[in-house]
Amino acid sequence: MRLAIHGYGATGHYVHELAPDAVVAVIDKTKTAERVPSYGTLAEMTESVDAIIDFSHPSLLPDLLAYGIKTKTPLVIATTGFSEAELQTIRDASTQIPIFQSYNMSFGIAMMQQLLKTLVPLAGAFDIELLEKHHNQKVDAPSGTAELLLRTIQDLRNVQPVYERESTREKREPNEIGMHSMRGGTIFGEHEVLFAGVDELIEIKHTALSKKVFASGAIKAAEALIQKSAGLYTLETLYTQEDSHVIN
Repeated sequence: MRLAIHGYGATGHYVHELAPDAVVAVIDKTKTAERVPSYGTLAEMTESVDAIIDFSHPSLLPDLLAYGIKTKTPLVIATTGFSEAELQTIRDASTQIPIFQSYNMSFGIAMMQQLLKTLVPLAGAFDIELLEKHHNQKVDAPSGTAELLLRTIQDLRNVQPVYERESTREKREPNEIGMHSMRGGTIFGEHEVLFAGVDELIEIKHTALSKKVFASGAIKAAEALIQKSAGLYTLETLYTQEDSHVIN
């Protein structure tokens, strides 16, 4: 497998560290990559690749999609913070090429989604709150993963997100789900879903201990994606039974 890394921040570096023989090019304006050709833009890249792993910035999405469509290259898009309009451009592009897009590459989060699908229908009498914690350099809030978990819950229960309560000063309604964001230090990422009932609590929590978990998940997603036809894939839809070995 031949990979290009689009965006060479901390997670992009980990992709390179974990798959040194597969990575044949890096695209990043800093051009700081070592041991492989480094380009400022995708248009400058001369290597042919089987897939591109993107950990860049939403502003670079148009160039990424245009290159993928032009060269028929599968894309693993792990950048966060897209607007609904930008997500629609990804959906549109996926009619022409295979695209995997997720705000979280860890399989632990995929397992957490499966747990929610079991628990939410059983917990009708419980209030649900969602808390996420990240490092002090993160600019978007709530996190894309928190929004992903919210959508999973909303598919199962009619709840409306409440992002702040200070301005309303009203008691909580049963159909609300509180969304809470904390920022500090070097927290890689924590997501917790709290089910609060009468005199009892249930908590489901995922903690990322390193950004390597996201890099590893992106590499495995690329391995599976290059076998796929055009379409938009997620952690829930990318892996078939035949692909299951790659997630172990």
